[in-house]
Amino acid sequence: QVQLVESGGGLVQAGGSLRLSCAASGRTFSSYTMGWFRQAPGKEREFVAASLWSGGSTAYADSVKGRFTISRDNAKNTVYLQMNSLKPEDTAVYYCAGDRWGSLGPRNEYDSWGQGTQVTVSS
Repeated sequence: QVQLVESGGGLVQAGGSLRLSCAASGRTFSSYTMGWFRQAPGKEREFVAASLWSGGSTAYADSVKGRFTISRDNAKNTVYLQMNSLKPEDTAVYYCAGDRWGSLGPRNEYDSWGQGTQVTVSS
């Protein structure tokens, strides 16, 4: 497992942008599939985006396609989530997750989780 720490959340107006970061500990980051999930009040946690460990391949939830971009910098042990054209329904706690040699699909079981960062989008 890796230790994950998210940052970059905050309050933004609808239509605005935020970039979330997730810093990972350890020397094996490049072998981890990294994902972003979110959980809104009263709702179940849902998949947002993922970046495959082997590089290049990504996956997105339909609700964020074309607006969010996941990227990673293996030299910095960090994965990012660039969020553009934010909507009030994007308001949630966003969690970073990691799974060594994991698959890309939204049902991949991640075994490392960060503590989350709050994103609030005002209308």
